[in-house]
Amino acid sequence: MARTRSKTSSSTSPQLGFEAKLWLTADKLRNNMDAAEYKHVVLGLIFLKYISDSFEELHAKLATGEGDFSGADPEDADEYRALGSFWVPKEARWATLQESAKQPTIGKTVDDAMSAIERDNPKLKGVLPKDYARPALDKHRLGELIDLVSTIGLGDAANRSKDILGRVYEYFLTQFASAEGKNGGQFYTPACVVRLLVTMLSPYKGRIYDPCCGSGGMFVQSEKFVEAHGGRLGDIAVYGQESNSTTRRLALMNLAIRGIEADLGPEHADTFRRDLHPDLRADYVLANPPFNDSDWHRNDDDVRWQFGLPPKGNANFAWVQHFLHHLAPGGTAGFILANGSMSSNQSGEGEIRKAIIEADLVDCMIALPGQLFYSTQIPVCLWFLTKNKTGSKGRLRKRLGETLFIDARKLGSMIDRVHRELTETDLAQIAGTYHAWRGDKDAGTYADVPGFCKAATTAEIATHGHVLTPGRYVGAEEAEADTEPFPEKMKRLVADLEAQFTESARLEAVIRTNLKTLGYGR
Repeated sequence: MARTRSKTSSSTSPQLGFEAKLWLTADKLRNNMDAAEYKHVVLGLIFLKYISDSFEELHAKLATGEGDFSGADPEDADEYRALGSFWVPKEARWATLQESAKQPTIGKTVDDAMSAIERDNPKLKGVLPKDYARPALDKHRLGELIDLVSTIGLGDAANRSKDILGRVYEYFLTQFASAEGKNGGQFYTPACVVRLLVTMLSPYKGRIYDPCCGSGGMFVQSEKFVEAHGGRLGDIAVYGQESNSTTRRLALMNLAIRGIEADLGPEHADTFRRDLHPDLRADYVLANPPFNDSDWHRNDDDVRWQFGLPPKGNANFAWVQHFLHHLAPGGTAGFILANGSMSSNQSGEGEIRKAIIEADLVDCMIALPGQLFYSTQIPVCLWFLTKNKTGSKGRLRKRLGETLFIDARKLGSMIDRVHRELTETDLAQIAGTYHAWRGDKDAGTYADVPGFCKAATTAEIATHGHVLTPGRYVGAEEAEADTEPFPEKMKRLVADLEAQFTESARLEAVIRTNLKTLGYGR
């Protein structure tokens, strides 16, 4: 996205006063429960509220029997399945839970509700949390939490209610990631980074793939992008995989609460041990794989190692080659890696990177500012790889043998003492620069900006030893031109200095007077 040095600090987060108040109340009810455990308690209830609200909306239409719903039976599960909706049996409807919220058996009531929904909706089998009856979970606090969740969306139209539930779910995911610290990175990528990836790739139509999908944030943002640009929810097909079983369940709930159909394979699985989508060729790959993973499974003769055998001690270039393997002709991948991936020459990584560069697959490299992630302080970057630099598929200009470098390390605003976010202006600047360089329609004209962006040739990258660190290419930021004539500038500076001398003398007199008053002055 286009980049001019702007300092607007509007956050990429929506105004979340309502969600923030809910979070504060919910967190108070946590008591001594670990955030990693409490996460499933809260998010499971929000999902149950969502699915019940959606059901009740359709139930009311079927009960009215108007138009297309004439003669429908509102208690016939097949009516809901025919409309692509979840069926919620009576014992699992939110009203039933709310009525029982103050009962000591509320934990079992919630577990039974979750089991009933899974029983009657095979898509959700094995997805929902079902351990609310465990002794360690305070049932009085659970009842209070149910009362709290009951307030979400009340007084709004049904579609507004669903939107609020989705926003609350997303906001709570963010807060749990922050509370869990390093472990939160297993399921959550900061929303501003996901939005940057999505806005850069602009996935209007086609197949989107994330082989380490966490809680599904890449998919949610992609669908939001399509809808925001006049597309439809079904314009993109979603494919993913997640190795952690509990994180996969979070993803399925997150996608269901947004009404997003996704193929995450039949179960959780390690991407390198068992690729669940071996024949998929995706138009877009978006991913945030584990950084510098040393504990990964490698088959030396794997068909994915087209550019070289990745080292056993670091999976970074295993992921890079996995993404390339699954790209369709003309496809583009955007993903996050540790900064070391741009320059490391250990264990053959430099040779793999060189081969990828010389194949003219590296589209854009972005160095990100620090403190964006809850899970790590490791400096990170964005890679964009493409099999399309020819000017087709929306590009108006060929960029063969060329790579764009963007140094965004000075961007972003601190949202608290330890976390930074990229602002709307930051996102627009970065993405606008990229789209202008690509020659995308209505993206404006591209020009190198010293200290920020530079379009470099493959030959130029070779002179730098095939290192992809943007700072090597963008150079230093241009100093602001000083057009003030020296005589006038000197006169102004002397006047400023005299004023400072006068103020210093005044302050000295005041201090001496005060010291005399206290009996210490001379």
